[in-house]
Amino acid sequence: MPLTKKAITEFFATFWLVFGGCGSALLAAAFPKLGSGFVGAALAFGLTVPTMAYAVGHTSGRHLNPAVSFGLLAESDSPPPTCSHI
Repeated sequence: MPLTKKAITEFFATFWLVFGGCGSALLAAAFPKLGSGFVGAALAFGLTVPTMAYAVGHTSGRHLNPAVSFGLLAESDSPPPTCSHI
């Protein structure tokens, strides 16, 4: 699988995590009476991770944090095109 496809899917999964999780936390803090509160923000983060792991995990290696992927890439002995983590 091409490296660009893996990078694009990891970018999309990270975007989904930030958009869903942080967006929910932002709305919970901005509208305390109408927002979902701590439980809603926790559920949003908790549900976005498995959603993206199942949706794009077979492509990107199930890493939603680019820092994890770059760290594993820096630690591994394999060259970037054959690295299975990015």
